[in-house]
Amino acid sequence: MQWACVLLPQLAMDGVLRRLEAPADAAIALVEGPPQRRVLHAVTPAARALGLRPGLPLAAAQALSTQFRTIELDPDAVERSRLLLAAWAYRFSSQVSIDLPHAVLLEVGHSLRLFGPWPRLEARLREELHELGFRHRIVAAPNPHAARILANVHDGYAFDEHTLPNALGQLPLERSGLPEQVAFALSRMGLRKLRQVFALPRDALARRFPKTVLDHLDRVRGGLAAPLRCHQPPEHFEGRIEFEYDVESSQALLFPLRRLTQDLAAFLSGRDGGVQRFTLVLEHERHAASEVQVGLLAPQREAPMLFELGRGRLEQARLPAPVRGMQLVARELPPFVPAAADLFETRAQQDVPWPQLRERLRARLGDEAVHGIGHAPDHRPEHIAMAGKPMPDARLRPGWLLPHVVPLRDHALRVLAGPERIETGWWDGGDIRRDYYLVETSLGQHAWAYCPAGDLVANDGGPGHFMLHGWFA
Repeated sequence: MQWACVLLPQLAMDGVLRRLEAPADAAIALVEGPPQRRVLHAVTPAARALGLRPGLPLAAAQALSTQFRTIELDPDAVERSRLLLAAWAYRFSSQVSIDLPHAVLLEVGHSLRLFGPWPRLEARLREELHELGFRHRIVAAPNPHAARILANVHDGYAFDEHTLPNALGQLPLERSGLPEQVAFALSRMGLRKLRQVFALPRDALARRFPKTVLDHLDRVRGGLAAPLRCHQPPEHFEGRIEFEYDVESSQALLFPLRRLTQDLAAFLSGRDGGVQRFTLVLEHERHAASEVQVGLLAPQREAPMLFELGRGRLEQARLPAPVRGMQLVARELPPFVPAAADLFETRAQQDVPWPQLRERLRARLGDEAVHGIGHAPDHRPEHIAMAGKPMPDARLRPGWLLPHVVPLRDHALRVLAGPERIETGWWDGGDIRRDYYLVETSLGQHAWAYCPAGDLVANDGGPGHFMLHGWFA
């Protein structure tokens, strides 16, 4: 077996940066602890350049510099990020675990048959993690515990049974996964590397340290089976972003909407599913939450499509009060079947596929404004129009059909085509016998008009001879 460890050393800070859409050079510090003893939990590189470090008291940090921004650590947001990444990793392996701290572990030995050799799979993992906005280190090893501690000092390496012992032996004790007090006690004995601990007699270690120390050493070398719990993706998706200020414009909600739809797309990819309907819940401080429903005609899972549909609905929504938070809830997650594509794509690159265009039109114009092609068992034009269906034989049918026919009075009508006889409706008492013509008015307009069947109409068309039924564009 081969396990990959995706180490996420800045998971809490990355979650904040994703939510705020903050620039890379922003000086930000996450703070935690009771009010009387606030300490820094994590800092950005820009804040570190100011002399700030994790664990530094907030008062001491403010004495060093005031050119940084403080944000309260949200453990729930960190946990949501972990679960999101676990669901994302599920698309690459059926064995995913988040049991070990600050890491997502996945068994990739069997996945290499599908995704190609390890360098290709590693490049794909990195690309998608970069798009999601999470800093990371990736290491592969024969067992998950070894992969986890090797990721403390390595990035981009794949170790096998032959190279693993030497790599483990080179680890500094403080990065070997041993408890801090154990690593300190071993260092007082003059030990610096993990290989020196491996060389000690087991009996001596057992007398001086708890059994968990020997168990840890055996696990990382693969001598002790220690299976991890496999993560199971939830049956629905819930994402949430809380704002630090009131948002009063729907345009300002597009940034968090893009992030939430990207997270939803990553979640759906892990499940190999799609979404048929999702809800945007807008949270208000002094008002009940408002909801924006986004329904789709067919399951989708592409992030740009989901964002475009949510954007169309959100821009039409009226905000009853300023928004302090946004949730995206998706509970209808049917299987996703990708649309069939031609082997030789003839569509221009800038053209929009019909399913995507259809959903965009529905989002912007409303569900009832877009109709598909259908048929009606009736040739009477007024009945077909009333059914909301396209009329057959588009060569002689107008784009605009009048709700009621009116006399066509023009002194210089010219017949361009016709007649076309329509005789039908005898079965319900509404029988008609008409001869339809394509005529041109004196103003150059093209009209669709008829006269009773059998009437002789001259090319110039006399006044009152025709009844106007529609106009051509």
